[in-house]
Amino acid sequence: MKEPESLFLPENSLGIVTDLYQITMAAGYFDQHKQDTATFELSVRHLPKNRSYLIAAGLEQALHYLTHIKFSTEAIQYLRQSPVFNHVSHKFFEYLKNYRFSGTVHAVPEGTIVFAEEPILRVTAPIIETQIAETYLLSTINFQTLIATKSSRVVYAAKGREVIDFGTRRAHGPQGGVLAARSSFIGGCNGTSNVFAAYKLGIPAVGTIAHSWVMAFENEQDSFRKFHEIFPDNTILLIDTYDTLAGARHAALIGKKLKCVRIDSGDLLNLSREVRKILDAGGLPHVKIVASGDLNEERIDDLLRNGAPIDSFGVGTEMVTSKDAPALGGIYKLVEREHDGEIVPMMKFSEDKLTYPCRKQVYRAADKNGNFMGDVIGLEGETIPGTPLLMPVMKEGKICYDLPTIHEIQGAATDNLTRLAEPFKLLKDAKTYPVIKSKGLEAKRQEVEKLLRNINVT
Repeated sequence: MKEPESLFLPENSLGIVTDLYQITMAAGYFDQHKQDTATFELSVRHLPKNRSYLIAAGLEQALHYLTHIKFSTEAIQYLRQSPVFNHVSHKFFEYLKNYRFSGTVHAVPEGTIVFAEEPILRVTAPIIETQIAETYLLSTINFQTLIATKSSRVVYAAKGREVIDFGTRRAHGPQGGVLAARSSFIGGCNGTSNVFAAYKLGIPAVGTIAHSWVMAFENEQDSFRKFHEIFPDNTILLIDTYDTLAGARHAALIGKKLKCVRIDSGDLLNLSREVRKILDAGGLPHVKIVASGDLNEERIDDLLRNGAPIDSFGVGTEMVTSKDAPALGGIYKLVEREHDGEIVPMMKFSEDKLTYPCRKQVYRAADKNGNFMGDVIGLEGETIPGTPLLMPVMKEGKICYDLPTIHEIQGAATDNLTRLAEPFKLLKDAKTYPVIKSKGLEAKRQEVEKLLRNINVT
């Protein structure tokens, strides 16, 4: 009988964690002796609905991939046996045996606010290496940036109240749950229910009890008492299994050691008000009310605008799937290549998908207080006022950047959001942050487009 297999990423063969066409192109480049150095840039063409900014995330996992990418003997054998590679030379598979990424990477640090069309990551390496990396880089940057941005909106709506990631069970797989916990923390969450993420990342693990605990005992009051006996210093009770208000009264019998009560269903506005009254009448004004159950930034905003006495929010499905905007349209495009010692700018000008050529930099202007005023996307090396956002993170295949801790990344995101004016952070109808192309970049685009049209369209 065949043993079940885990589909977690194979650390010894990250090279095949990609789309097939990346490897077919790599084989084609190899057999055509095309070893040009190429530069690709990763950006987001358009912001998702109701998003006025993005929080860059996923760089650490991108760098881990680039420093660990290789092809195992078994993976190479699998590729050899695939019919699509029937006419590929033996030397290509020999090349894969010793494959390593040798290129240079520039990136916007995690936690930095970015906007549409701004390069988040730039990769320069032999074209085979830049091509093979595309799928993984897009996957990890797209997903984590999406969730970090979503969680920042939830945290914004909570207006300083605690927000906890409760989403692993609804994430798109166990690995998705871990990366969502990481990204949610970057976006401003206070902790996660995911124990593995908490363990690996050093962020707070938070948990209460499920309805099954309450139902496993003869009555609710007994279930609360037994839980308190085992966890006297961390008694957080779920009170809506049978009747929320009765549950609140039963929880109040625990006394001064009770820490929190959680409401997971029903009319959270009115229930929280009534539960607050019960707790206060029982001499427990210190006991916090936690709300959960299909929450998102809009529901939280509505609850707090109406005065719900909720101290903490557990947010799951809506946050870790970014349910209202579940995909980020990241792109990874060739912007230049080096051929026979000359730099050849590259771009595409297909309808609605035009790209700009050449290596670029993002320059961010700020006022005297450090508040963001506007960005300019320009050519690398162009003289433009402002702070350049892209920085070197990898050189010749080795990391040349001090990786920040997850707490430092969260701090950077919080600082960036503080520097972004309020009209650009609104949950709906936010203003569009000013981002322009430099005169040098626009001139280069026109020059390159004219040249490429003459070569390819006539």
